[in-house]
This record gives sequence, structure tokens and C-alpha cells, in this order.
Amino acid sequence: MRLSHVLNLGIKELRSLWRDPIMLFLILYVFTFSVYTRATAMPETLNKAPIAIVDEDRSPLSTRIVSAFYPPHFLLPRLIDAAEMDARMDAGFDTFALDIPPEFQRDVLAGRSPVIQLNVDATRMSQAFTGSGYVQTIVNDEVQAFVRGHPHSPDLPVDLALRARFNPELNKSWFAAIMSIINEVTMLSIVLTGAALIREREHGTVEHLLVMPVTPLEIMFSKVWSMGLVVLGAATASLLFVVQAGLGVPLHGSVPLFIAGAAVHLFATTSMGIFLGTVARSMPQFGLLLMLVLLPLQMLSGASTPRESMPEIVQLVMLGAPNTHFVMLAQGILYRGAGFGVVWPQFLALAAIGTILFALALARFRRALATMA
Repeated sequence: MRLSHVLNLGIKELRSLWRDPIMLFLILYVFTFSVYTRATAMPETLNKAPIAIVDEDRSPLSTRIVSAFYPPHFLLPRLIDAAEMDARMDAGFDTFALDIPPEFQRDVLAGRSPVIQLNVDATRMSQAFTGSGYVQTIVNDEVQAFVRGHPHSPDLPVDLALRARFNPELNKSWFAAIMSIINEVTMLSIVLTGAALIREREHGTVEHLLVMPVTPLEIMFSKVWSMGLVVLGAATASLLFVVQAGLGVPLHGSVPLFIAGAAVHLFATTSMGIFLGTVARSMPQFGLLLMLVLLPLQMLSGASTPRESMPEIVQLVMLGAPNTHFVMLAQGILYRGAGFGVVWPQFLALAAIGTILFALALARFRRALATMA
């Protein structure tokens, strides 16, 4: 293998990509607007949920509870009568209806256990699931704060002091922004390399390569380094300028170490893209293959939900996927500030998976070229 051939062929791939405005727009979109929107528009986040409150106590404590509900999690509470509550929920005006009973403050200060009724419109599944916990926490916090400040307060149980490490505010945008970059690195590396191979077949330039003094290994390496370099540069710029500067997400670990891990991961995913490009005969077929491959990779790698919540057989199978180890590596470095001494098993796993995928793709690529010769 001659490095000059690999270099020149890689430059040819970069020039072909530069003349493809659709691919350039895709790269720009997924690492800027897509990352920003995913981080700032998490669908499961409670946002402007309508709530109505029936205040039958009219006490300082009940007034304090009413004033605790405010945007952006909730709309300003609407004070209603008990007779209106069912009708408003039947009409779909309110997701939550809170009923504070009479003499609620007196029962609290007397050490009794009064009950507040919370009615939830469960047809609004995302708001109902998340908001019920919010309402319960807000009411409990306000009651405890009121009781502590009262001179004749009853004894309270021991409180739990919660300390959230790495993300003290439990800000979901911190998680979504970085996970979005991880998913886009996997997706684009597979798309670019596979599309580059199919584009050469459709344009007839593969035949030109067959009469040139280059080997399949040189052709593969040129596609791997050129497309990997494009994705790595775009991901690095997105991490620094969109995630860190634009969204204000703190990066606790070493960015160069993350880039090194991303480079090893790209070696595996670009090889996978070439393998898929040899299987597909056209761009539409390649698109269908991407749907079958990318969705399981992204959903089961731990980027969307923790791997521990999945069946053990799924966890075991997904250890053979490169982005599973890349997610572990990225979370360890960027979230928890882990060094190489902690994430070296993921580096080793990515290198081993990448070598296997590269060998399989090379064998398939050689057979594909042999049929064209």
C-alpha cells in the first residue's frame, strides 16, 4: 500500500463531497440546527402545563401553595370552584386539578395528615407522567417550608438531602446536546462512506479505479480517512461552538481525549458504511439499509435510555456495536471528567470492533470489484 495513493484518493473524495451541495447541507444541518433543537426541545420536559386549583381553605398555607405554580413548567393557576373542576377536565381545559380541602392549614399544624386531591388528565400522557411528580414535590416542599417557619410547628421527619453530581440542575439539554452529537457522528460517518461508494458506482468512476495502479485496500483507506476527517472536524466544531459556547453546556473532561475516541469510533463506523455500500445496489436500497441499521444502533446503545434498563440479552448483543462503547466513552469523558485510565477498555473495544468491520468490508469490497473487472 502506497501512502501517496491513499492521500490522493482521499483528496479526490473530499473534492467529490465539496461538489455535493446536498451532503454539505446535511453535514451543516445535523451538527448545528439539529443539535440545538434537540437540546432545547426535549419532548418529555414539562412545559406550560395548564393547572386549576380549588382552594377551599383560603389560608396562608394554601395561598403559598397556589403561588408556587408558575411558568415555565406550569401556566399560572386558575382558581376555580369545586363544581367547575369535573366539567373543565371533561372539556380538556386543565391537565391538573388540585383540590385543597377546608381547614387544611389547621390540620397540618395540629400534626394530622390531611389529604390534597390531585386529578390528572391522563390522556395527555407526557405531561401527566412527568407533572404528577412535579405537583407532589412542589406541595410537599411548600408545606414543609411553612411548618418550619411556624412557632408551633410539629416535629418533622428527617429530610433527604439530594446532591446531583455532574448535572446539579438536572438540565436535560446538557444530556441531549452531547448525545445528539454522538448519534450524528455515527449516522453521518456511515452515510458519507456508503454514499461515496455508491456514487462512484452510479457515475461509472469505479471502472476508472480498476484500470489504475491502486489496490482495494488503498481505496478503502482513502474513503475511511477522508470521510472520517470531515465528520470529526464537524463534530469538534459543533461540540465547541454549538454545545459549549452556544448552549452553555460544561465539558468536564478532556476534549482532545474525546476527539481521539471519536477517531477510533469513526474507523469502525466508516468501515460499516463501506460494507453497507457494497451490499446496496443503489441509493434507495442504501437508504432502506440505513433505517434497519441506524435505528437499533441509536436506540439500544445507551444514548436514549440507560443500557441497564434493557434485557440482558440485548445488552450482551449490543456490546458488538461500536457506538455502544462510544457512548460509554463520551459520557465518561465529557460528563464525569474521566481520564484514559478509566476509558481505555472502550478504546480497546472500539479498535477491535473497527478492525473486524474493516476486514469484513475489505473482503466484501474486493469481491464487489472482482465482479466489475
